[in-house]
Amino acid sequence: MQLLAVGLNHTTAPVSLREQLALAPDQLGQAVVAARAWFERIDARGGDEAAILSTCNRTELYAASQVPDPLDASAHFLADYHQLNYSELRPHLYMLPQRDAVRHAFRVASGLDSMVLGEPQILGQMKDAVRLADAAGGLGTYLHQMFQRSFSVAKEIRSTTEIGAHSVSMAAAAVRLSQRIFDKIPEQNVLFIGAGEMIELCVTHFAAQSPLSVTVANRTMERGEQLAHRYGGSAIRLADLPDQLARYDIIISCTASSLPLIGLGLVERAVKARRHKPIFMVDLAVPRDIEPEVARLDDVFLYTVDDLGKVVQTGLESRQAAVAQAESIIETRVQSYMSWVDDRAIVPLIQDLQETSETIRMQEMERARKMLAKGEDVDVVLEALSKGLTAKFLHGPRQALHQAKGDERAHLANLLPHLFRNRR
Repeated sequence: MQLLAVGLNHTTAPVSLREQLALAPDQLGQAVVAARAWFERIDARGGDEAAILSTCNRTELYAASQVPDPLDASAHFLADYHQLNYSELRPHLYMLPQRDAVRHAFRVASGLDSMVLGEPQILGQMKDAVRLADAAGGLGTYLHQMFQRSFSVAKEIRSTTEIGAHSVSMAAAAVRLSQRIFDKIPEQNVLFIGAGEMIELCVTHFAAQSPLSVTVANRTMERGEQLAHRYGGSAIRLADLPDQLARYDIIISCTASSLPLIGLGLVERAVKARRHKPIFMVDLAVPRDIEPEVARLDDVFLYTVDDLGKVVQTGLESRQAAVAQAESIIETRVQSYMSWVDDRAIVPLIQDLQETSETIRMQEMERARKMLAKGEDVDVVLEALSKGLTAKFLHGPRQALHQAKGDERAHLANLLPHLFRNRR
């Protein structure tokens, strides 16, 4: 069984490609089932494990598989499942086997592979992905153990290092960028589209600047109202955006929609209605909520999640010591997990030895019972039992030595004394 991680992230692919591989939470289970079926078509033995993590910054397939080339199979699955040209996708993919895959999972869970170094949200996203993979039947012994250790490593790094210290969140970066366009946030009307965790963080940061108004637009009105009311704001439906958009100076969007919610024509009408007063827009969604063509408008300042990534690099130098400490912890835990994997590999052999030994024992016990039933002396029976067991246990090693030649015989000769050494 080979462990692997295949995927792309913010360092290997632009948002325009990442959004083509992005999966909403309610799509992950189906994708996990499809991945396992893909492996099984290649190797009918089955038993393959799979889990998929998909966020605004990455889409990754984790698997434990026994197909001949699981890395290549996984890469082709991602292309096929998302109906993408493999040759165009392949240059953006990282394909990590065994130890490298485990190390990657540990780094992702710990926030070391995030756009915002040390950010904690990824751990919750990974836990959700693992839960959904488990519900879809994707987890087996190997991935379950790997992910549980990932969560443990992330907790250890969070509690023993300062990896999250001085970090600038995406929400804080959005505030910083908006201040480049508007000197006074308290004079601006702010619209948040969506009501998920990222939007909640953004609302918190912008509310601290005391804007003129806070509005939340969400598909579910009740959830939008709950978030807005916590900050003294109001809520509208997504369907109201065409009529309301021109009212807002700052617009932050992050939904799970598979298609853009705000198109070029809608923004053009809003700019005209505002008499060309600037609009600051941040699209944190992947796939994107705002059509990229909107950025071409003169009075619109549109930033994507990748644009904000450049801002959040501030303070990176002050966290390098913590990164080194975290990497050291991860390396130790990777070694521990791989040792566990190695131990798992010999479990079938040990089980086979135990079954063979039990068969030999039962055969000799039956022979001894028959001797006793015939009235044989107990000492004679015990002698025969012990000799019979010894002879049968040594039959395999003796035969192997006789059949072996050259270096193989020398290797067996050195190995057998260790196997049969008396441990008192």
